[in-house]
Amino acid sequence: MDERQLRILRELGELGSVTAVAEALLVTPSAISQQLRLLQRAIPVPLTERQGRRLVLTDAGQALAGAAVEVETALARARRTVEEFVERPDGEVSVAAFHSAASAFFPLLIRALAGPGKPVPMLADEDVPQEDFPRLTREYDIVLAHRLDHAPPWPDTVTATTLLREPLDVAMPIDHPLAAKRRVTPRDVAEEQWITVHDGFPVLAVIEAIAAAAGRRLHLAHRINEFAVVAEAVAAGGGVALMPRWTMRPHPALVLRPLSGVQARRHIDALYRPERTARAAVRTVLAELRRATRTIQHSGAGGGETRPEGARGRE
Repeated sequence: MDERQLRILRELGELGSVTAVAEALLVTPSAISQQLRLLQRAIPVPLTERQGRRLVLTDAGQALAGAAVEVETALARARRTVEEFVERPDGEVSVAAFHSAASAFFPLLIRALAGPGKPVPMLADEDVPQEDFPRLTREYDIVLAHRLDHAPPWPDTVTATTLLREPLDVAMPIDHPLAAKRRVTPRDVAEEQWITVHDGFPVLAVIEAIAAAAGRRLHLAHRINEFAVVAEAVAAGGGVALMPRWTMRPHPALVLRPLSGVQARRHIDALYRPERTARAAVRTVLAELRRATRTIQHSGAGGGETRPEGARGRE
Protein backbone atom coordinates (compact mmCIF):
# COMPACT_ATOMS: atom_id res chain seq x y z
CA MET A 1 0.00 0.00 0.00
CA ASP A 2 1.09 3.59 -0.53
CA GLU A 3 0.00 7.06 0.49
CA ARG A 4 -2.09 7.62 -2.64
CA GLN A 5 -4.09 4.42 -2.14
CA LEU A 6 -4.77 5.25 1.51
CA ARG A 7 -5.98 8.69 0.56
CA ILE A 8 -8.38 7.21 -2.03
CA LEU A 9 -9.77 4.85 0.61
CA ARG A 10 -10.25 7.76 3.02
CA GLU A 11 -12.00 9.87 0.37
CA LEU A 12 -14.24 6.92 -0.57
CA GLY A 13 -15.38 6.65 3.03
CA GLU A 14 -16.30 10.33 3.08
CA LEU A 15 -17.71 10.78 -0.45
CA GLY A 16 -19.39 7.41 -0.91
CA SER A 17 -18.68 6.72 -4.60
CA VAL A 18 -15.81 6.08 -6.96
CA THR A 19 -17.08 8.81 -9.29
CA ALA A 20 -17.10 11.40 -6.52
CA VAL A 21 -13.59 10.44 -5.47
CA ALA A 22 -12.38 10.69 -9.07
CA GLU A 23 -13.86 14.17 -9.40
CA ALA A 24 -12.29 15.28 -6.12
CA LEU A 25 -8.84 13.99 -7.05
CA LEU A 26 -9.05 15.06 -10.71
CA VAL A 27 -8.49 11.57 -12.14
CA THR A 28 -10.68 9.05 -13.98
CA PRO A 29 -12.98 6.60 -12.15
CA SER A 30 -11.04 3.70 -13.72
CA ALA A 31 -7.82 5.00 -12.17
CA ILE A 32 -9.53 5.10 -8.76
CA SER A 33 -10.84 1.56 -9.19
CA GLN A 34 -7.41 0.29 -10.20
CA GLN A 35 -5.77 1.77 -7.10
CA LEU A 36 -8.45 0.27 -4.87
CA ARG A 37 -7.81 -3.16 -6.42
CA LEU A 38 -4.06 -2.81 -5.82
CA LEU A 39 -4.71 -1.84 -2.20
CA GLN A 40 -7.07 -4.74 -1.69
CA ARG A 41 -4.39 -7.21 -2.83
CA ALA A 42 -2.21 -6.15 0.09
CA ILE A 43 -4.97 -6.63 2.70
CA PRO A 44 -6.28 -10.11 3.65
CA VAL A 45 -9.84 -8.95 4.44
CA PRO A 46 -12.34 -6.99 2.28
CA LEU A 47 -12.06 -3.22 2.48
CA THR A 48 -15.18 -2.34 0.47
CA GLU A 49 -18.58 -3.78 -0.26
CA ARG A 50 -21.59 -2.96 -2.43
CA GLN A 51 -24.71 -1.42 -0.95
CA GLY A 52 -26.99 -1.10 -3.92
CA ARG A 53 -25.19 1.08 -6.43
CA ARG A 54 -22.84 2.51 -3.80
CA LEU A 55 -19.39 1.23 -2.87
CA VAL A 56 -18.89 1.61 0.88
CA LEU A 57 -16.18 0.71 3.35
CA THR A 58 -16.31 -2.42 5.46
CA ASP A 59 -15.35 -2.25 9.12
CA ALA A 60 -11.79 -3.16 8.11
CA GLY A 61 -11.88 -0.45 5.43
CA GLN A 62 -13.06 2.14 7.96
CA ALA A 63 -10.27 1.15 10.35
CA LEU A 64 -7.68 1.49 7.61
CA ALA A 65 -9.18 4.82 6.47
CA GLY A 66 -8.83 6.08 10.04
CA ALA A 67 -5.20 4.99 10.07
CA ALA A 68 -4.77 6.81 6.75
CA VAL A 69 -5.47 10.10 8.52
CA GLU A 70 -2.58 9.42 10.88
CA VAL A 71 -0.33 8.43 7.97
CA GLU A 72 -1.14 11.63 6.03
CA THR A 73 -0.57 13.71 9.15
CA ALA A 74 2.81 12.06 9.79
CA LEU A 75 3.87 12.45 6.15
CA ALA A 76 2.83 16.11 6.12
CA ARG A 77 4.90 16.66 9.26
CA ALA A 78 7.86 14.87 7.67
CA ARG A 79 7.59 16.97 4.52
CA ARG A 80 7.52 20.14 6.54
CA THR A 81 10.60 19.00 8.46
CA VAL A 82 12.43 18.43 5.17
CA GLU A 83 11.27 21.82 3.83
CA GLU A 84 12.56 23.56 6.94
CA PHE A 85 15.89 21.73 6.58
CA VAL A 86 16.13 22.69 2.91
CA GLU A 87 15.25 26.33 3.57
CA ARG A 88 17.55 26.77 6.58
CA PRO A 89 20.24 29.32 5.74
CA ASP A 90 22.50 28.24 8.61
CA GLY A 91 22.83 24.48 8.18
CA GLU A 92 26.11 22.59 8.03
CA VAL A 93 27.70 22.28 4.58
CA SER A 94 30.61 19.88 4.05
CA VAL A 95 33.32 20.98 1.63
CA ALA A 96 36.36 18.95 0.55
CA ALA A 97 39.29 20.27 -1.46
CA PHE A 98 42.71 19.21 -2.66
CA HIS A 99 45.57 20.88 -0.81
CA SER A 100 46.36 24.01 -2.81
CA ALA A 101 42.68 24.80 -3.34
CA ALA A 102 42.04 24.25 0.37
CA SER A 103 44.85 26.64 1.24
CA ALA A 104 43.39 29.36 -1.00
CA PHE A 105 39.64 28.89 -0.54
CA PHE A 106 39.16 27.64 3.03
CA PRO A 107 40.35 30.78 4.88
CA LEU A 108 38.12 32.96 2.67
CA LEU A 109 35.13 30.68 3.30
CA ILE A 110 35.67 30.67 7.05
CA ARG A 111 35.80 34.46 7.20
CA ALA A 112 32.87 34.99 4.82
CA LEU A 113 30.60 32.55 6.67
CA ALA A 114 31.39 33.67 10.21
CA GLY A 115 28.45 34.87 12.28
CA PRO A 116 24.85 33.90 12.95
CA GLY A 117 22.37 33.04 10.22
CA LYS A 118 25.02 31.73 7.80
CA PRO A 119 25.95 28.22 6.72
CA VAL A 120 28.42 26.38 8.93
CA PRO A 121 31.27 25.08 6.75
CA MET A 122 32.65 21.63 7.62
CA LEU A 123 36.00 21.54 5.80
CA ALA A 124 38.24 18.61 4.87
CA ASP A 125 41.32 18.12 2.71
CA GLU A 126 41.19 15.30 0.13
CA ASP A 127 44.18 14.92 -2.16
CA VAL A 128 43.19 12.09 -4.50
CA PRO A 129 43.84 11.09 -8.12
CA GLN A 130 41.66 12.95 -10.61
CA GLU A 131 39.28 10.04 -11.29
CA ASP A 132 38.43 9.74 -7.58
CA PHE A 133 37.04 13.25 -7.09
CA PRO A 134 33.49 12.49 -8.36
CA ARG A 135 33.16 9.64 -5.84
CA LEU A 136 33.83 12.08 -3.00
CA THR A 137 30.49 13.80 -3.73
CA ARG A 138 28.82 10.89 -1.91
CA GLU A 139 30.49 12.06 1.31
CA TYR A 140 30.59 15.84 0.88
CA ASP A 141 28.13 18.50 -0.25
CA ILE A 142 30.79 20.21 -2.41
CA VAL A 143 34.14 18.90 -3.65
CA LEU A 144 36.81 21.19 -5.08
CA ALA A 145 38.58 19.17 -7.77
CA HIS A 146 41.17 19.90 -10.44
CA ARG A 147 41.75 18.69 -13.97
CA LEU A 148 43.86 19.89 -16.84
CA ASP A 149 42.43 22.21 -19.49
CA HIS A 150 42.31 19.51 -22.16
CA ALA A 151 41.28 16.61 -19.91
CA PRO A 152 37.92 14.85 -20.41
CA PRO A 153 34.97 16.47 -18.59
CA TRP A 154 33.66 15.13 -15.30
CA PRO A 155 31.08 12.33 -15.51
CA ASP A 156 27.37 13.08 -15.77
CA THR A 157 26.83 11.76 -12.23
CA VAL A 158 27.99 15.13 -10.85
CA THR A 159 27.41 18.78 -11.64
CA ALA A 160 30.56 20.84 -12.15
CA THR A 161 30.92 24.59 -11.70
CA THR A 162 34.28 25.91 -12.89
CA LEU A 163 35.72 28.36 -10.38
CA LEU A 164 39.19 28.99 -11.81
CA ARG A 165 41.12 28.31 -14.98
CA GLU A 166 44.53 28.65 -13.44
CA PRO A 167 47.84 28.76 -15.32
CA LEU A 168 50.64 26.47 -14.17
CA ASP A 169 53.97 28.30 -14.22
CA VAL A 170 57.54 27.09 -13.83
CA ALA A 171 58.83 27.84 -10.33
CA MET A 172 62.56 28.38 -9.86
CA PRO A 173 64.89 30.03 -7.35
CA ILE A 174 65.05 33.79 -7.65
CA ASP A 175 68.74 33.63 -8.65
CA HIS A 176 68.24 30.93 -11.28
CA PRO A 177 69.66 31.85 -14.74
CA LEU A 178 66.20 31.43 -16.31
CA ALA A 179 64.65 33.87 -13.82
CA ALA A 180 65.74 36.77 -16.03
CA LYS A 181 63.40 35.62 -18.80
CA ARG A 182 59.77 36.72 -18.95
CA ARG A 183 58.70 33.32 -20.31
CA VAL A 184 60.37 29.94 -20.66
CA THR A 185 60.03 27.22 -23.28
CA PRO A 186 60.19 23.43 -22.98
CA ARG A 187 63.72 23.51 -24.41
CA ASP A 188 64.76 26.07 -21.76
CA VAL A 189 63.77 23.75 -18.91
CA ALA A 190 64.50 20.33 -20.46
CA GLU A 191 67.94 20.10 -18.83
CA GLU A 192 66.66 20.92 -15.34
CA GLN A 193 65.98 18.59 -12.45
CA TRP A 194 62.21 18.44 -11.90
CA ILE A 195 60.10 18.18 -8.79
CA THR A 196 56.67 16.85 -9.71
CA VAL A 197 53.62 14.99 -8.44
CA HIS A 198 53.00 11.28 -8.10
CA ASP A 199 51.47 9.25 -10.92
CA GLY A 200 47.74 9.74 -11.42
CA PHE A 201 47.67 13.43 -10.55
CA PRO A 202 46.84 16.00 -13.24
CA VAL A 203 50.06 18.06 -13.25
CA LEU A 204 52.08 15.07 -14.44
CA ALA A 205 50.44 15.27 -17.87
CA VAL A 206 51.92 18.76 -18.35
CA ILE A 207 55.36 17.41 -17.45
CA GLU A 208 54.91 14.76 -20.14
CA ALA A 209 53.86 17.46 -22.63
CA ILE A 210 57.00 19.47 -21.83
CA ALA A 211 59.15 16.40 -22.46
CA ALA A 212 57.38 15.74 -25.76
CA ALA A 213 57.79 19.36 -26.88
CA ALA A 214 61.48 19.39 -25.92
CA GLY A 215 62.08 16.03 -27.60
CA ARG A 216 63.72 14.44 -24.59
CA ARG A 217 62.88 12.76 -21.29
CA LEU A 218 62.95 15.03 -18.24
CA HIS A 219 64.89 14.17 -15.09
CA LEU A 220 62.22 13.71 -12.39
CA ALA A 221 64.32 14.08 -9.27
CA HIS A 222 61.60 14.28 -6.59
CA ARG A 223 57.92 13.30 -6.31
CA ILE A 224 56.01 15.62 -3.96
CA ASN A 225 52.27 16.37 -4.16
CA GLU A 226 51.99 19.20 -1.65
CA PHE A 227 52.86 22.49 -3.37
CA ALA A 228 53.97 24.17 -0.13
CA VAL A 229 56.59 21.45 0.27
CA VAL A 230 57.48 21.70 -3.41
CA ALA A 231 58.12 25.43 -2.97
CA GLU A 232 60.58 24.79 -0.16
CA ALA A 233 62.35 22.10 -2.19
CA VAL A 234 62.68 24.44 -5.18
CA ALA A 235 63.97 27.23 -2.94
CA ALA A 236 66.58 24.84 -1.53
CA GLY A 237 67.90 24.08 -5.02
CA GLY A 238 66.19 20.72 -5.51
CA GLY A 239 65.03 21.54 -9.02
CA VAL A 240 62.29 23.40 -10.86
CA ALA A 241 58.57 22.61 -10.66
CA LEU A 242 55.18 23.50 -12.04
CA MET A 243 53.27 25.67 -9.59
CA PRO A 244 49.76 27.19 -9.72
CA ARG A 245 49.82 30.93 -10.34
CA TRP A 246 47.04 32.12 -8.02
CA THR A 247 46.24 29.52 -5.35
CA MET A 248 49.75 29.31 -3.87
CA ARG A 249 51.11 32.01 -1.61
CA PRO A 250 54.14 33.78 -3.10
CA HIS A 251 57.45 32.44 -1.79
CA PRO A 252 60.12 35.11 -1.24
CA ALA A 253 62.87 32.87 -2.64
CA LEU A 254 61.04 31.87 -5.82
CA VAL A 255 59.86 33.34 -9.10
CA LEU A 256 57.21 31.93 -11.43
CA ARG A 257 57.63 32.05 -15.18
CA PRO A 258 54.87 31.33 -17.71
CA LEU A 259 55.52 28.39 -19.99
CA SER A 260 55.31 28.75 -23.77
CA GLY A 261 54.76 25.96 -26.25
CA VAL A 262 52.54 23.65 -24.19
CA GLN A 263 49.07 23.93 -22.68
CA ALA A 264 49.72 24.43 -18.96
CA ARG A 265 46.46 25.33 -17.24
CA ARG A 266 44.16 23.56 -14.83
CA HIS A 267 40.50 23.89 -14.01
CA ILE A 268 39.47 24.17 -10.38
CA ASP A 269 35.88 22.95 -10.34
CA ALA A 270 33.24 22.67 -7.64
CA LEU A 271 31.65 19.22 -7.98
CA TYR A 272 28.35 18.31 -6.34
CA ARG A 273 25.36 16.09 -6.79
CA PRO A 274 22.44 18.10 -8.23
CA GLU A 275 20.09 17.32 -5.34
CA ARG A 276 22.48 18.95 -2.85
CA THR A 277 21.68 22.39 -4.23
CA ALA A 278 18.07 22.05 -3.10
CA ARG A 279 19.42 23.30 0.23
CA ALA A 280 19.71 27.06 0.61
CA ALA A 281 22.87 26.65 2.71
CA VAL A 282 24.66 24.75 -0.07
CA ARG A 283 23.68 27.40 -2.63
CA THR A 284 25.05 30.10 -0.33
CA VAL A 285 28.40 28.30 -0.01
CA LEU A 286 28.64 27.93 -3.79
CA ALA A 287 28.04 31.66 -4.13
CA GLU A 288 30.78 32.36 -1.58
CA LEU A 289 33.18 30.10 -3.48
CA ARG A 290 32.54 32.14 -6.61
CA ARG A 291 33.20 35.35 -4.68
CA ALA A 292 36.37 33.82 -3.23
CA THR A 293 37.50 33.05 -6.77
CA ARG A 294 37.47 36.73 -7.67
CA THR A 295 39.49 37.55 -4.56
CA ILE A 296 42.06 34.86 -5.34
CA GLN A 297 42.49 36.01 -8.93
CA HIS A 298 42.76 39.67 -7.92
CA SER A 299 45.30 39.07 -5.15
CA GLY A 300 47.38 36.74 -7.33
CA ALA A 301 47.05 38.58 -10.64
CA GLY A 302 50.31 38.86 -12.50
CA GLY A 303 52.02 36.28 -10.30
CA GLY A 304 53.46 34.53 -13.31
CA GLU A 305 55.13 37.69 -14.57
CA THR A 306 57.10 38.67 -11.44
CA ARG A 307 60.81 39.26 -11.81
CA PRO A 308 63.59 39.91 -9.32
CA GLU A 309 64.64 43.52 -9.01
CA GLY A 310 67.25 44.55 -11.54
CA ALA A 311 66.64 41.55 -13.79
CA ARG A 312 66.15 42.42 -17.45
CA GLY A 313 63.53 40.37 -19.20
CA ARG A 314 64.28 38.68 -22.51
CA GLU A 315 62.16 36.27 -24.53
